[in-house]
Amino acid sequence: MSLPRSSPTQQQVDPGALLRVLDALEAHPDIEMHSLMVVRHGHVVAEGWWAPYSPQRPHLLYSVSKSFTMTAALLAQAEGVLGLGDTVLSHFPELDAEVTDLRSRATTFEDLAAMASGHDRDLGDLIDHHRDEPVRALLVTPPDGEPGKLFAYNQLCTYSLAAAVQRRSGQRLTEYLRPRLFDPLGIGPVGWQSFPEGREIGFSGLHARTEDIARLGQLYLQRGRWEDQQLLPEDLVAEATRKHVENAPQGSVDWEQGYGWQFWMSQHGYRGDGAFGQFCIVLPEHDVVVATTARTEAMQEVLDVFWTHLLPGLSASSVPPDEAAEAELASRLTGLALPPCPGSAGPSGSWSLPVAPAEKVPLESVELSTTDGMTLTLVEARDRVSFPVGPAQWAVSEPTDAAGSPVPVAASGGWAGEGTFRAAVVFLETPHRLDVTCVPEQGRAEATWRLAPLGNPALAHLRCPR
Repeated sequence: MSLPRSSPTQQQVDPGALLRVLDALEAHPDIEMHSLMVVRHGHVVAEGWWAPYSPQRPHLLYSVSKSFTMTAALLAQAEGVLGLGDTVLSHFPELDAEVTDLRSRATTFEDLAAMASGHDRDLGDLIDHHRDEPVRALLVTPPDGEPGKLFAYNQLCTYSLAAAVQRRSGQRLTEYLRPRLFDPLGIGPVGWQSFPEGREIGFSGLHARTEDIARLGQLYLQRGRWEDQQLLPEDLVAEATRKHVENAPQGSVDWEQGYGWQFWMSQHGYRGDGAFGQFCIVLPEHDVVVATTARTEAMQEVLDVFWTHLLPGLSASSVPPDEAAEAELASRLTGLALPPCPGSAGPSGSWSLPVAPAEKVPLESVELSTTDGMTLTLVEARDRVSFPVGPAQWAVSEPTDAAGSPVPVAASGGWAGEGTFRAAVVFLETPHRLDVTCVPEQGRAEATWRLAPLGNPALAHLRCPR
C-alpha cells in the first residue's frame, strides 16, 4: 500500500516553490540528489528519483537508521520489554564487575537516546575491539561529564540501545519491527547491517526505500497514529521529538538546535539525519514530511534549500491553480537523472591493470574488456565485481548467481581520448560512486571515491543485506 498521491495545489502547496527547490538542489555543485519526496496533509505532492536510482530500490540510510532504532525502543518501552529509565548495566549484568565508575553504573537508556552518555567524543571506533560484547566499550570507558547533560554524537550510545532491545526481545531489530512497524506502515523488504553476526547495529546500516523514510516521518507527524491504530504511545512520541540536551556549537545552525531521542532538532521541526544527505524531515507546524537520499557533504545547504524555497510555498488556505507550473513540475520529476560519464567507442581488447594506491579504495586491479561491448571488473583481495559499462549512458547490473557483480551497480563511460578509458560506477543501494580511469598503454588504472563510504567496506558489501 502506497501513501496517497495528490497534486500540490490540492494540498495547499505552490508548485512553483517545488520547482524552485529542484532548481536550487540541482544548481549546487556539491549536492548530488538521489531522491526527493514531499508529503503534505498525508499526501505525496512531489516525488522523484535521479536515474539510475529508482523508487523500489533500498538505499543506505546511514544515521536515519537511528530514528528507526528509537522507534523500536519506544515500542519496547510500551510493551514492557525494556524501560528507558533502566540503567544500561542492569541489562548487561555480566559486565557488572568491570564497570567501576559510578556515573557509568548510573547511565540510563534515556541518556543514551539523547546522546548524553557523559562522554565527550564518539566511541564508535571501539566497537570492533570488543567483538564478544561491544556494549562493554561504552560502560568501561569512564564518562567525561555527567550522563544526561553532556552531548556527544556517539555511535556506541545507539548501538547499546539497539543491543538491549534485541537482547530482551530475543529478535533482531528488523524481526521485532516487522509486525509492529514495518507491516502496519506498508514498509516492504529492508536490510540492516549486523555486528557481531545476529545483532543489527542500530546506529547505521539500515537500507530502505525513500517512501519508507517518508512513512516513518508521517507516523511521528501523526503522533504515533497510523490509520486507525495508535502504533506508538503519543506521550513517548512527544518525548522523542523534544529537546533533551543542548548540542551547540556544531558549526552548522541546524546542528545547534538541540537533540531529542535519536532525532535532531531543527530550525523548523525535527529530523532523522544520515551522512551524505539522507533526511527524514518532519515539520509539524506545516503538516509536512520531506524525505531525501543523496550524496553530499553540504547537508546544511540541503536544509537551507527547503527553508528558503519550500516553506514560503506552504499555505494554510487554498492555492490558486497553476496548471502550467504543475505540468512543468511533473515533467521535471519524471525526467530527473544524474549525468552519465562521457565516452566513446575505442580500441578493442582486454587488459588487466594494477590500481595505483588510493585512500579508502580496496582495489588490487581493474580488468577492462572492450571486445564485445564494454565490461569492467574491479578486483579486491577476496571478491570480484564485474559489470557492463554503458557508452555515455547508465547500464544497470543486478546481482546474479552466475559470475558477475555481487552488488547492484550502474556504470557509464567510454574512451576519453589519448588512450584513456573512464567510467563512473554507482553503487545503487548506497550513496556512493567510484570513478575509474584506465590507461592500457601505460599499464595502470586509478580509482577514486566521490565521498568514500564510512567504515571503508569491501565493494562487495555495498548493498542491502539480504
